[in-house]
Amino acid sequence: MIQRCLFSLLLVDALFFFLYVDDMIITGDDPEYIAFVKACLRDQFLMTDLGPLRYFLGIEVSSNSDGFFIFQEKYIQDLLARAALGDERTVETPMELNVKLRPTDGDPLPDPTRYRHLVGSLVYLAVTHPDISYPIHILSQFVSAPTTVHYSHLLRVLRYLRGTVTRRLFFPRSSSLQLQCYSDATWVSDPTDRRSLSAYCVFLGGSLIAWKTKKQTAVSRSSVEAELRAMALLIAEVTWLR
Repeated sequence: MIQRCLFSLLLVDALFFFLYVDDMIITGDDPEYIAFVKACLRDQFLMTDLGPLRYFLGIEVSSNSDGFFIFQEKYIQDLLARAALGDERTVETPMELNVKLRPTDGDPLPDPTRYRHLVGSLVYLAVTHPDISYPIHILSQFVSAPTTVHYSHLLRVLRYLRGTVTRRLFFPRSSSLQLQCYSDATWVSDPTDRRSLSAYCVFLGGSLIAWKTKKQTAVSRSSVEAELRAMALLIAEVTWLR
């Protein structure tokens, strides 16, 4: 019988705890220990057991014998309803190739509130949609003073989501623990400050676990330098993950 338990903070990540039961670290998915952990938490906090995770903060979770799916289908549908697009068109890509947006493109929006609201919602949607990470990084740079051109590109992202609303991230139950990493970079893609963009994605086995698009902190004097900066950003992420 379990006599006592002690949760200890994992030093490398403040979101994780070890469970010590009678001076032993407990791991795995044993239903008895899961029930015991819930009982310990109920003794300390006011909480309700809602059963297996299905929906949390706009993120939906489903599973089958092969693995787990994470998606935000309802969130996208609600977002499209709030955007009130005037047509039912869809597009194949979230942004056109080789687009270089400037702060002075187009006419200033008389009321930028809608633009800011939609971009903010899309930033959260990128939690489960890495395919919109790049366009959202670009469009979020103009939230202080958006124009009609910026807004038209924002609507394109929404039309892309309308056609891909059922796409999901899949995490297989059985997969290797080998990290596979990919990085890429643009070169002087921002016409205003001439800085490049770094991007990467990291897989743990067959599961996509990390991705990012970020403007580089300095101007790269060649495409090779831009690629090396992107690789350095990825190496820092992999070092932390390991």
